[in-house]
Amino acid sequence: MFTSLFSAFASLAEHLASLLEPVFHGASTAAAIVLFTALVRLAVHPLSRQAARGQKAQAKLRPQMAALREKHGKDSKALQKAVMELHAAEKVSPLSGCLPSLLQMPAFFLLYHLFSSTEIGGEANALLDHTLFAAPLGGNWTAALAHGGMFGARGLVYLVLFAIVAAVATFNYRRTKRQMAATPMPVAAPGGQDAVPGMAAMSKFMPLLSFATLFTVAVVPLAAALYVVTSTTWTAVERAFLYKDMLPAPAALATAA
Repeated sequence: MFTSLFSAFASLAEHLASLLEPVFHGASTAAAIVLFTALVRLAVHPLSRQAARGQKAQAKLRPQMAALREKHGKDSKALQKAVMELHAAEKVSPLSGCLPSLLQMPAFFLLYHLFSSTEIGGEANALLDHTLFAAPLGGNWTAALAHGGMFGARGLVYLVLFAIVAAVATFNYRRTKRQMAATPMPVAAPGGQDAVPGMAAMSKFMPLLSFATLFTVAVVPLAAALYVVTSTTWTAVERAFLYKDMLPAPAALATAA
C-alpha cells in the first residue's frame, strides 16, 4: 500500500514538473514542490482560520480566567478543573493552533521519503537527479559543503534558504512576543502549577520555535527543505493576516512598558 502511494506521489511530482518545465526549465521539479506546498497550505487554510478564531476567543476569556484564579486561591487542582470546564463550555481549545501543523506532517514525510529513497516501486528513483540550480533535490547541506564548500554553487542555494528562514523566524519571533505581551495567557496557578497543564513551558519556547527550522533545512533532503521553507513563509504571512487585530501598535507597547 505504501509503495503504491509513494509511486503515485512520484508520478504527481513528475507531472507537475513537466507542466512547469517550459517556465522554470531545470528548476521545474523544485517549482513543483513549492506549488505542491502552496496547495497543501491552501487546503489547510480553513483550519488555520478556525484556529485563529479559537485563540482570539481564548484571549477574550482572560477576565473569567482571572476570576477563577481569585476564586480558587491556592487550590491548583480545582483551578485546573475549572479552567478546563470553562474551555469546554466556550468550545475553546488552548492547543487548537497545533492542528494545522499536524495535518501537514504527512505531506512533509511523503516528500522526505520520496527524495531520500533510491528506489520507488522497484525502479530507480529518477527524481534524485533533479536539481535546484546546482544542488540535487535529494541532497542535504552536508553534501553541499562536500562539493564546493559553503560558497560553492550548491552551498549558495542553502545560504539563500537559510537567509529566508532566518528572516521569517525573526519576523515570527518579534510578532509572537508582541502578541503574547498584548494577550498574556493565564498559565500560572497559585502554588506555581499551570492553570493549563504544560502551557507555561509552551509559552516560554513558542517564540523560539521558528529558529528550529534552520536545523531542519540543513539536515533533510533539499526537496523537503523547500517544503519547510515555503510552508514556514506561508505561515508567517497567514498569521500576520489572521491575527492582525490581536496586536497593539508598537507605540502602545512602548507606552505600557
